Amino acid sequence: MTKFVFVTGGVVSSLGKGIAAASIAALLESRGLKVTLLKLDPYINVDPGTMSPFQHGEVFVTEDGAETDLDLGHYERFISAKMRKVNNFTTGQIYESVIRKERRGEYLGKTVQVIPHITNEIQAFVERGAQAHWGDATDVAIVEIGGTVGDIESLPFLEAARQMALKRGRDGACFVHLTLVPYVASAGELKTKPTQHSVQKLREIGMQADVLLCRADRPIPDDERAKISLFSNVPLDGVISVWDADSIYKVPAMLHAQHVDDQILAKLNLQAKPADLSVWNKLVYTLEHPQHEIKIGMVGKYVDLTESYKSLTEALIHAGIHTQTRVKIEYLDSEEIEAGGTAGLKHLDAILVPGGFGKRGTEGKIKAIQYAREHKIPYLGICLGMQLATIEFARHVCGMEGANSTEFDTATPYPIVALIDEWVDRSGKKEVRTADSDLGGTMRLGSQKCPVKPGTLAQQIYGDHVNERHRHRYEVNNTLAGKLEEKGYVISARTPTEDLPEMMEYPKSMHPWFVGVQFHPEFTSTPRDGHPLFIAYVKAALAHQQQLASAGGEVAVAAE
Repeated sequence: MTKFVFVTGGVVSSLGKGIAAASIAALLESRGLKVTLLKLDPYINVDPGTMSPFQHGEVFVTEDGAETDLDLGHYERFISAKMRKVNNFTTGQIYESVIRKERRGEYLGKTVQVIPHITNEIQAFVERGAQAHWGDATDVAIVEIGGTVGDIESLPFLEAARQMALKRGRDGACFVHLTLVPYVASAGELKTKPTQHSVQKLREIGMQADVLLCRADRPIPDDERAKISLFSNVPLDGVISVWDADSIYKVPAMLHAQHVDDQILAKLNLQAKPADLSVWNKLVYTLEHPQHEIKIGMVGKYVDLTESYKSLTEALIHAGIHTQTRVKIEYLDSEEIEAGGTAGLKHLDAILVPGGFGKRGTEGKIKAIQYAREHKIPYLGICLGMQLATIEFARHVCGMEGANSTEFDTATPYPIVALIDEWVDRSGKKEVRTADSDLGGTMRLGSQKCPVKPGTLAQQIYGDHVNERHRHRYEVNNTLAGKLEEKGYVISARTPTEDLPEMMEYPKSMHPWFVGVQFHPEFTSTPRDGHPLFIAYVKAALAHQQQLASAGGEVAVAAE
């Protein structure tokens, strides 16, 4: 029978529950157990797809096309199991499911209440998610409950977890509580009172922490740990010091050194082989001993909140690990480029435009793309970054003045990018997706396998097929793509059924390394394996850097 580890948080959010849960999972997996993870989000939104990145950070997309919490990205980076739609659910999904059942008469005339109906539905969702990857063979399911203890909206989730633990008996579940031990500079000491109050609140609702992960900006001395142990009723060896690390990939070893995995296995009465952290140790060593360094400019509009690009920044770090390169990312505000020009791009080894939505800042991104094309700087465009690269090429190479996406200009004379129901694709298929469609769940989402054009840079990177995850509404317009191809624009991958452009590039005669992709490759990058596209991109940046060094810094500018 699957056993459960419930991870809760206290005092404040953003302490790193997701990293903690993923690190525990990595430790248990390193000991030979079949592990999966779930994230329970207490907000009423059905999913985070329509939420602002400033409020929620990145939206992660699973293989089966679910828009989920960014923590699922951490889960996939830390363990081998692939996340699915059932690994993340919200209060909105729970209530939606219960109300549907009530409308169908499934509750036989009973008054529908939070207890037992909502809490039973949460337990059913947790049980289903625990079996999603390994089936009945799942040894441990780690369940991260979003929010903090004491929040009104998370109470049903905590009550459901309490009930599950009660039903499974003494060794069926383990509770891990993450809390804050702040350092007060004026007093010159760490304060344990917030943790004491958080544990007290947890106990009030019937849950006793088995392990306390105490977050601080420095290691917590034994005296403070002993004090926390006394007031929280957690044995001293269960009070774990989790200090700020310069890499999230150091956290598994940090927890293992304090025997967190041993304590969880003891509580669950599970036998497992010794932990093998050789992969993580090697990753950290390579990360800390690079042989090269490059600067990549990421041009976006959410640069004040880098959590918006979490999977992307991690994918670049992974590529750096596998090329022994320190990748320094400079976040550049596209609106500032739009207003002030491209002078701030001159020192970069590569330029990247990530995905995004909305018109704001797009002209600045197009300026950055034009600069990369003309100055032969390696360029990677992801989703919107591919669409804008196509628009830039249409305007400045093909002479299509006013070319744009209908997302930004419905009256453009050259709708280079459009909703696919605004024109019929080459296969004759037409999909209903209009400007009036609901924003939630109407995008092309999830993985799609596509053939790659022989002899292209894409084929060198991916081989004969590419299979990546999508999250977008608008597509490159096939009815105009032929005019671009006449000028050298290469569509190096297309969808097998709709024939929609999936990848674009320029031939070597035009540019040494310029690639745009309609999908989001960052979602499938892991620190263990890296990702072929990002590794190729980092290698191109290194080659550009070396070329400039040998040429004394001179840059050849393409003729208009």
